[in-house]
Amino acid sequence: MSEPLLKVENLKKYFPVRRSILETLRKEPPRYVKAVDGVSFEIARGEVLALIGESGCGKTTAGRTILRLIEPTEGKIIFDGTEITKLSHEALRPFRRRMQIIFQDPYASLSPRMKIGDAIAHPLLVHSLAEKEEAREMALKMLKRVGLTPEDEFYDRYPHHLSGGQRQRVVIARAMILKPEFVVADEAVSMIDVSMRASILELLESFRKEYNLSQLFITHDIAVGKLIADRIAVMYLGKIVEIGPTEEVLKHPAHPYTAALIEAVPSIARRKKEKKIRITGEVPNAANVPPGCRFHPRCPFADEKCRSEEPKLIEVSHNHFVACHHPLI
Repeated sequence: MSEPLLKVENLKKYFPVRRSILETLRKEPPRYVKAVDGVSFEIARGEVLALIGESGCGKTTAGRTILRLIEPTEGKIIFDGTEITKLSHEALRPFRRRMQIIFQDPYASLSPRMKIGDAIAHPLLVHSLAEKEEAREMALKMLKRVGLTPEDEFYDRYPHHLSGGQRQRVVIARAMILKPEFVVADEAVSMIDVSMRASILELLESFRKEYNLSQLFITHDIAVGKLIADRIAVMYLGKIVEIGPTEEVLKHPAHPYTAALIEAVPSIARRKKEKKIRITGEVPNAANVPPGCRFHPRCPFADEKCRSEEPKLIEVSHNHFVACHHPLI
């Protein structure tokens, strides 16, 4: 098999917690929010890996850290055989063109003072890939490619003139105009109407086929991951607790957290006759991670071992890994 396009090894991102005056006077040790705490995975060329979990699990931080939009605390990021973890901004510049991101909130990621067409053409000018007129022509073609027609009219509009679904198409067009090899799609369909989600997913799938595009598709909705991903990685409180082929994970979830996420989706859960797994409460504070298995305060199967010993990822079936002392399979 060929080398993966992206390899992430033991990636960590800790954010320091600001100490109070009293804590400073007491000289208490610094505390950190462990947003990403030892994540490892690979993505092959043309593959889509869905990163799934509740809000606050560290999915977005992981995606942005991989692209070096946030600097990692520890670990390695290897892209196409080159470790980019500690490259200078100048040395990283050629890789920026090959690695793009689709932000969760298209309205916040678009300048309200820049025309839609100019926003799409701008990356071409930044990377010196085209002159102004040529960039305009390429932006017009991309507008048509993502279904925003008549493209001449859309080029001169501003973000507030567009609907949520149209703005999502714009940010996809802006990322794809550079013909990247890898894209982080951060909740790419979470802020648009359900009726529009299928068309956006189809658009991403068409670019995947055209460019042999690899994707890290970040979502809290496991049903969306089912539609688009080759593999699913389930993240909880900064760590991946289960990863494997999509069908295998959905049919045979090995981690109680994964099973609970599946049970929360009626279209998937109604086909399963096993006893339902319910979890209560919220994701704990990442600045105060529970000892042992970090899921144990919410897990119905937790015992003393879970409370004291952190589980490691083990293979339960072919290419299907889980971090649990009591896997369901």
